[in-house]
This record gives sequence, structure tokens and C-alpha cells, in this order.
Amino acid sequence: MKRSIAITVAGLTATALTLSACGRSTDSTGAGSPETGSAVSTGAAKGTITVWAMGAEGDKLPDLAKEFEAANPGVKVNVTAIPWDSAHDKFTTAITANKTPDVAMVGTTWMGEFAGLDALDPTPPSIDKSAFFPGAQKTTEVNGTSFGIPWYVETRVVYYRTDLAKKAGFDAAPTDWDGLKAMAKAMQTKAGAKWGIGLQAGGTGSWQSIMPFAWSNGAELTKDKGYSFDSPEMLEAVKYYQSFFTDGISNKAAPATPTTEPDFASGKVPMFISGPWEMSAVEKVGGAGFKDKYNVAKIPAKKQSSSFVGGSNLAVFKNTQNRDASWKFVKWLSDPKVQVKWYGMSTDLPSVQSAWEDPTLSGDKKLAVFGEQLKTAQAPPSFATWEQVITSFDTEMEKVTKTGADPAAALKTVQQQAQSIGTGQ
Repeated sequence: MKRSIAITVAGLTATALTLSACGRSTDSTGAGSPETGSAVSTGAAKGTITVWAMGAEGDKLPDLAKEFEAANPGVKVNVTAIPWDSAHDKFTTAITANKTPDVAMVGTTWMGEFAGLDALDPTPPSIDKSAFFPGAQKTTEVNGTSFGIPWYVETRVVYYRTDLAKKAGFDAAPTDWDGLKAMAKAMQTKAGAKWGIGLQAGGTGSWQSIMPFAWSNGAELTKDKGYSFDSPEMLEAVKYYQSFFTDGISNKAAPATPTTEPDFASGKVPMFISGPWEMSAVEKVGGAGFKDKYNVAKIPAKKQSSSFVGGSNLAVFKNTQNRDASWKFVKWLSDPKVQVKWYGMSTDLPSVQSAWEDPTLSGDKKLAVFGEQLKTAQAPPSFATWEQVITSFDTEMEKVTKTGADPAAALKTVQQQAQSIGTGQ
């Protein structure tokens, strides 16, 4: 998957959203209006700023930065591309040595850790935090203080073969849990599919596949400023997820390296849940005309449709020597027109809601579904220990899906380990 490492989980070294300690007010989930930093001067940006960015973004950002330089003749933006697999260690080493860049693309997984090290500068009041998708904005908030902005976003939706759905007796995508399971089963019994829907059978990052169902059932991952994995809502979601495997609708022995695109194109697995990068991927494998054979739909709801919000943030480091220019560059990158232009260059989806009104995005019916899902997509809690805790969750869920382990016992184990580890705050 194009962004299973780079966008959503900020690399396998940091497989979950971790938000941690620092800042003031409100509660551990960043509820309420976030605190802001000091103001930034008006006028054009001046001086030199250094920027670190990972993956394809690091390769493409220099071209976009030239436009900022053209609009601010007195500024120079030096972008360094950092490989994802070494980025986390490079950042932590730089923070320890007080040799951080001025601005950086920061995986949402790392925001709390870096803020907890007192390395990030609070977002100035000149940046309108309400402009962003709420779930994405939450990923910048640590204990009620916002550090940076959501730069781009992604979320997960249901991909399904419309031609095979018709054979299965469905003219539209299901909107609730019962409908999803019925359609997936009918894909096997009536449309000839080997598996009704492709779901991740545990392992690293499987929480991102399970949590959309939990959130759609009203589950909360926090309670009394601590973790909450063993709630009735979570248990019901995990039982539902497990049933796809125990009923033979999903493959519990799916290969470690996904074969999503060829299986979808062949009809072997005519449904799966993933992010926007899969549109171009399945169309490439499916060939001419395949774009008319599939569609996407929001995560079916038990109470309200919800999904996982991923992406990457932009932050300014506290020891920057050019704070004003740094924040002006970050703010410029959040301008709706610039976000649309960046989408054209990178296919990264805009974090600013108004950017989705541009015909480039609103004119694409499939893409518009992602925009609708982003309105209710959620991020995990703002605890520094999330990475450690979620590793336990992924391990236990693999037992649930592959060996039929008791979901209640699995969640109890996760909760006990979460309480033992603590929140880090």
C-alpha cells in the first residue's frame, strides 16, 4: 500500500498516533479549545529556514517551496529529504543535540513524544485551527496545546466491486454492519468470490483496521484520563470483526505481503478497506475501464460512521532561529489554494476542509467519499505510551482473528498491559 508506512503510521518504527505530555488546560485527549503560542509578525518572510520532510513529500516539497520564495523574495527555504525508516532516530538525535531544523514534517505518531521533550513550538493564534478536519487537528494537540498543523490527511473507506455487487444482489454499498456482512457473504455465494472481504488478520497496524468499527460503535479509547480497551462498545466491535474470520468470509491466512490489487481486480477478494492511494493502484492493475467496475463507501455504521484519520503534520521546533519565517511558511502551506496545488503534485489529500470545495477534488465522486469520511474520522488518544500499548493490542487481535481467541479475554489482557504501562503523563 502506497502510504501504509509513509502517511498513516509514520513508519514501522512508530505504528500509532502518540500524543503526549506538555501544554496546559483541558484533558488528555485535547478536548476543548487548544492553547496557542505567541504571535508571529506581519509582512513578508525573510531569512533562511531549514525544513525536513520524509518520503515522496521530501522529494517534491522543494518545487512547491520555490513559489513561497517567489512570494517572499527575502526568504530562502532549504528542504532536506529524510528517509522514513531513519527519520524517527534522526529527529530524536537532533532534539537531544539541539540541532533540529526550523520546520519539519512530523508523523502524527511522534507529536506527543516531541512535545513531551519540549522540542516543539506552540501554534500561533494567526493559524485558524477550525479550518482543518477536526480529527486531524486533534493529532496536533497535546494536553490541550496545539503544536503545528495537519499538513495532509487520509482516511479509510470500503472499496467494493460494483459489478460483482450486482451479481450478489446489491445495487448500493451497505451502510450498517449487518449489511456489510451480508454483502460480503453474498459476494462468495452469488458472485463467485473466494473471500467476501479482505480484512487484516492481526499483526502490526491491525488496530487501524479494527478501530473504525469500534469508533463506529461509539467506543472511546480513554476513560478517567487513562486507557479504555475493555468497554462494551469495543468488545462488540472486536466480536463483529472476528466473525468475518470465523465464518470464513475473510482469510485468516492472508499473505504477509498483501495482494490487494490483483485480488480485487480478479474478483478473488472484491471488497477491502483502505486509503485513497489504492484508487490509482487498483486502476493500474485492473487496466482500461476498471475505474467503472468499483466504487468506495464510508465505513458502515453501528451508531455513526467513523474511520481512522492519518496523515502527517508540520511543526516548528522551539530552538528555531527564524520563528516568524518558519510559521509563515507553515501557514502558507495550509492555504486552501496551496493545498489543492500540493494535491496535484503529490496526491496528498488536503487537511483544510474548504480546499475540498475545489472542483479538482469535489468533481471526483470517489474522492468526495473520503472527504465525507474525514468529517467524522478519529485519531487515538494523546498518550505518550500509545506505541507500546498498541503493540499489545495488535498481538492480541492476531490471536482473535487467526486462532479464534476470546475477544473479551484478549481485550482484558490489553487493558491490563495498558494500565501497567501507563499513559506517560
